[in-house]
This record gives sequence, structure tokens and C-alpha cells, in this order.
Amino acid sequence: MSDSPLEQYADKFDTAMGLAFLGKRAVFRGQDLHHDLKDLQWLELFLLGVTGRRFDNKQMRLLNFIWVSTSYPDPRIWCNRVASLAGSARSSAVLALCGANSLTEADIYGVKPAMGGIDFLLRARQQLLQGKELADIIDHEVDQNRIIYGYGRPLIGVDERIPHVLAFARELDLADGPYLQLALEVEKHFIRNKQFGMNIIAIYAGLAADLGFDARQFGLYCTLLFSAGMLPCYLDTLQRPPGTFLPVRCEEIDYQGPPPREW
Repeated sequence: MSDSPLEQYADKFDTAMGLAFLGKRAVFRGQDLHHDLKDLQWLELFLLGVTGRRFDNKQMRLLNFIWVSTSYPDPRIWCNRVASLAGSARSSAVLALCGANSLTEADIYGVKPAMGGIDFLLRARQQLLQGKELADIIDHEVDQNRIIYGYGRPLIGVDERIPHVLAFARELDLADGPYLQLALEVEKHFIRNKQFGMNIIAIYAGLAADLGFDARQFGLYCTLLFSAGMLPCYLDTLQRPPGTFLPVRCEEIDYQGPPPREW
């Protein structure tokens, strides 16, 4: 018998999430997938997997609209560009979606800013409850990390999604939570002192924190945030002649590597 700590994990699947008992039933987080969960919408099931929780109808409508509000079928967006290139190269839809989604783990957009944004709001509110001043919390965060995710925006300073998401949250009576209000107060600080406002991540993060998400859960929820805009980009180039998405003339390439060689 080996004394390796891995011994206890060998030859078995140790999971608390679920199992398929083929020919009989499937268990999803302790519930029968085909009986207990048969009435769930797909996003409800996705969120049950991510959080272990069920959300009410208003909360689900908001969480669904967050995904909808960022589903841009614009091939200029970095992740969508990969999907477009995949279609132009006649790659498969699965590879297009996987490649495009992998680019959403960037430093300036996507999953990393989402997790960073909600992490800041969760920590900042704890510090406020301990009696610290918001301005001091913000200044310390900027000193430590240079940025606060959710504030400022690459390319353009105005985020067109914000008024629509806020209006819908108000319509659902989900816009009065402490974390969303904190996100808005942080924006006021930046407008006064830095002359820039928030981007949609601060709104998403504030709403998610008010719904009880932690940073990891919110990051998992955001893994497919852009996906609905990707496959239209793939289809668009798939219906055009191959190799015609963003072709580059050789003379336009400033090559500075090793010179050509015969061997």
C-alpha cells in the first residue's frame, strides 16, 4: 500500500456535483436532472451548477439580460475576430467558439475584470462597515493595483450598455442593493478626481454581488458572457469566400526577423 496522499483519490470519481447512472437517472447537485429540474430554463440550470442556488423569476430575467446586453456580433471585437477567422479558414464551429471564448480571459475585458470588479466591491463594503472612508479605500486600491476593474473603458469613455441595464434593474426592483449603490459612489469619486466614469463591469459586478455571488461564481457566470455574439461572426465569414476576412498584403508586413535562407 502506497503512503502517497493521492492514494485516497485513485480509481474513483469523488464528486459532490453529480453523476450519470446510465440507463437509470442523472443527478445534478443532488437533484434528479430529468425530474426535479425538468422545468428549468438552460440559464437557470447553468447558474444552479455555478452557485448551487435557484434564483427567482426577476433575478433570472436580470441575469439573462446581462448576457444579452453584451452579445455583440461585431467582428471587430477581439474574441469575435477569432470566430470570424475560424469561419474564413473553414474551421469547425466548436473550435471557433472555443478559440473565441479563450480570448475573453483578457486583462482589460471579460472574465478577469469581472472577477476583479466584484472582488473590489465585496472588499470595499467590508472596509466601509469597519469604519473606513471610501476615498481612502479607493486611493489605497489604486496605489496597490493601479486600476480598479469596472472604471474607465478602452477606446471610448461612454458605455452604452449602462443605462439599459440600470433601467431594466430598476424595472425589476433590483437596483437598490448596497453593492450597486457602492459601485455608483465609486464612479462619483472617479468623475470628481480623475474625470472618467464606470464601464459595464462595475454595474454587472454590483448587481451580482447584491444577488449573493462571490468572485469565483461571478467569474464562472461570465465565462459565456460574449458567446451569443460569436457564432453569428463565424457564420458571416463562413458564407463568404474562404480566406477573405482581414487579408493582409505581404508588403504591408514590417518583417524584422531573420533574412530568407535557402537551407
